[in-house]
Formats: sequence, structure tokens, C-alpha cells
Amino acid sequence: MFCIALQTHDPYFNLAAEEYLLRNRSEEYLILGINSRSVIIGKHQSPHREINTKYVTEHNIPVVRRITGGGTVFHDMGNLNFTFIRLCEPGRQVDFRRYTQPVIEFLSSQGVEAKFEGKNDLKVNGLKISGNAEHVHHNRVIHHGTLLFNSSLEMLRNSLRKDTSCYYTRAVESNPSSVSNLNEFLPGIKDVFEFRKVMMNYFLNTIPFAEQIEIPEREISEISLLADSRYRSWEWNWAYGPEYQIVKRFDYQGYS
Repeated sequence: MFCIALQTHDPYFNLAAEEYLLRNRSEEYLILGINSRSVIIGKHQSPHREINTKYVTEHNIPVVRRITGGGTVFHDMGNLNFTFIRLCEPGRQVDFRRYTQPVIEFLSSQGVEAKFEGKNDLKVNGLKISGNAEHVHHNRVIHHGTLLFNSSLEMLRNSLRKDTSCYYTRAVESNPSSVSNLNEFLPGIKDVFEFRKVMMNYFLNTIPFAEQIEIPEREISEISLLADSRYRSWEWNWAYGPEYQIVKRFDYQGYS
């Protein structure tokens, strides 16, 4: 397995890198990345329903759609993203427990007892520290998830729409949960960059034949083209997905 620590914090590029490696390479990968402030929505979601559009616009927070399903998540420089790209067996293409178990074991090695709960969450003491999503491409699967280390929980909450009752849609809905940062349980790790280093070293030492590499320069150019053509586009981030209907509630008092 090739292990990559993404050097850019650009969410457009980093999501494009995952898709490129999934579709154009045959190797298996572990990718650890840290994105600048952004809201990442699932492939089949309506951004207007899930996001506080006024808040993210005022705070210049980009909205980016990913190729995996699931709900909306908030990224910033206090959140670590992990991605597995692996060959999958027939009948086991979508298997959240398989790909979250190594992360649970890593956290356990650091003294943090995380549990898989619900459909795709990792929780510590009942508080969510990780959301996960998957996508299958032929005989390969991409599984990626978040790990809140010292993320801004205030910005996370404010970026997501609290009242979705005025939206009727066929799009996938998010399931809000109470969240927590891992730095509360890992006082010996100073920041998310050290956290990434500790996690990378753990997997390099526990995954057979794991090797840390960097993305070749020629592939960086191709990934950048994909980032520009898809992940930076209004058509992908805002126009793609199931149709939705906004229903306004009017006060009809005084009308006969």
C-alpha cells in the first residue's frame, strides 16, 4: 500500500486527487490530508438544504461536492481527513466497519477508545469525532472520513443549516450529531500536523509492505485539471444532484 500525506490544503485539489487515484491507478492507497476551511457535501445532496448559505458566503467558506454519498461535513485546519483506496471483493464493496476498524485500532493505540456507531460514524464517549463515506468504482472502493482534532466547532455548527423544514427534496439528508475534538483526549499531541505524523507512522509500521510516497509531478498536473474542470465548477457543486423544492410559508391572515 502506498501512503500519501497531501502537501496542499486546497480542498478542490485534494478531492480531485482522491478521484484521480481511484479511477486511473491500480495500486492501493492510504491518504492523509488537511483541508483549509470548507464545507464538503455528499454527491446526492442539495447544498441549499444542508448549508447555511448566508453564513458560508459571509465567511468565504467554499462549498465542494465529493463523489461519495453520505452527509455534509465541515473541514478546517483542525480536521484530519483519511482515505483508503483499495481493491474490493464482490459482495463487500461497501463495508464501513472494514475501513474504520484500522482507525479505531490506531486511536486505541493512543489511549482513545472510539466506537463505530450508527451507519457511518465514529464516536468517543457518545460524541462524534468522525463521519465516513464510500464510493465504488469497478473493483475498487474509496472510503474516506474525517477526524476532528481541534476543529472550530462553532464554525462547524454555524455552517450547517439547522432548520430544513421548508425543504422537500429527494436528496440525501444529513444526520446531525453532537461532536467533540480529539485533542481533548490526546493532550500529548500539540496540533493536527503532529497528529497526522503519528497516524502515518502507525500505519507505516502496521500495514504490510506500506511505503510512503509523493504524487508524481505529471499526475499533479492532471489532478489540477480535474480540480478545475469539476471540483471548482458551479455545475458540480451547486447544480448537480436531485431536484429540490423550496416551500415558503406565508401568513394568510386578512385574506378571504
